[in-house]
Amino acid sequence: MVRAVFQPRNGIMSDDIRPTPQPGILDITAYLPGKAGAAGSKAIKLSANESPLGASPKAIEAFKSVADHLEIYPEGSSRLLRVALGEVHGIDPGTIVCGNGSDDLLHLLAQCYLGIGDDAVMSQYAFSVYPIITKATGADIIIVDEVDYTAHVDGLLAAVTPRTKVVWLANPNNPTGTYLSDAEVRRLHAGLRPDILLVIDNAYAEYVTAEDFSIGLDLVREAANVVMVRTFSKMGLAAARIGWMVGTPELVDVINRIRGPFNVNLPGQLAAAAATRDVDFTARLREHNAHWRDWLTQELTSNHMYVVPSQGNFVLVLFPDADHAAMAFNALAERGLIVREVGVSYGIHHGLRISIGSEQAMIGVAGILKALVKIS
Repeated sequence: MVRAVFQPRNGIMSDDIRPTPQPGILDITAYLPGKAGAAGSKAIKLSANESPLGASPKAIEAFKSVADHLEIYPEGSSRLLRVALGEVHGIDPGTIVCGNGSDDLLHLLAQCYLGIGDDAVMSQYAFSVYPIITKATGADIIIVDEVDYTAHVDGLLAAVTPRTKVVWLANPNNPTGTYLSDAEVRRLHAGLRPDILLVIDNAYAEYVTAEDFSIGLDLVREAANVVMVRTFSKMGLAAARIGWMVGTPELVDVINRIRGPFNVNLPGQLAAAAATRDVDFTARLREHNAHWRDWLTQELTSNHMYVVPSQGNFVLVLFPDADHAAMAFNALAERGLIVREVGVSYGIHHGLRISIGSEQAMIGVAGILKALVKIS
């Protein structure tokens, strides 16, 4: 047997010779998820904006139905899911692309429309994935200050440069819960060049109760440079990782050219299609969330705590300073309630994001934080 021997260049062997990532990759700060309780613990997780009512029973049944056929590849275009989405939302299935969570689709959009020498614009406290996917393409990210924890349309427009190719807009926004009205989103779009892609990320659309909000579907239909992105993660299917987006046929064609051929698993497709059609369950989720979101906001608002008005399935609670926020986090954690610290990821060191959970969890959170205020 003849063994191949590695011959180093110039006869020099070095431990430092290894594959090198593309420029800028090592400058990216990895996404930091919220903390969860230790495996096997009875901690209540209020750190990831998950459904407090679980998943649709119909979705669970659909997921289980494929358990005996896991050897089969899923249909590559997620056709059955796109048909269900089209039926319920009144959308041409041909304008829908499904992904392995909405993150998958956001990555694909960045990969297709950004590159070295380009830039993308986002608001100050928007989803922390946007800088990651932008920088991964070699493009630069421009971050615009918010006003009252809300995206500032005039600021976003002023930040646009000749190099700008994408504007990322989370609406409602995570982790603040704030939103732009339909009129403000349209004003933002009207101020953009037609070669700039406006990405409207509607991860929390199912929970919005504001009358002046729009998911942006009409704008997608009217304009060639708008895409709407959605997810099933917040409505009970976070483990299945299913996202979807709507765009022009031309944009859909571009994304499908590089999309993974089987990027959405079959159990997930079936579960998401069933969840889409289970409109009664979605309505119960929205009703539960609206009640306890408003209740928690009212209970916690005081001279020592401020709750940012939210349209998501969470609230952002602001404390006098970072020390008070840390004290509140620890007090909740000691009692088995895990919430989201937003200092490292978002720079809001005096805040905690609290997912809307069960009645028991919300009453527990309110009692602990109100008692903490009295002794601090």
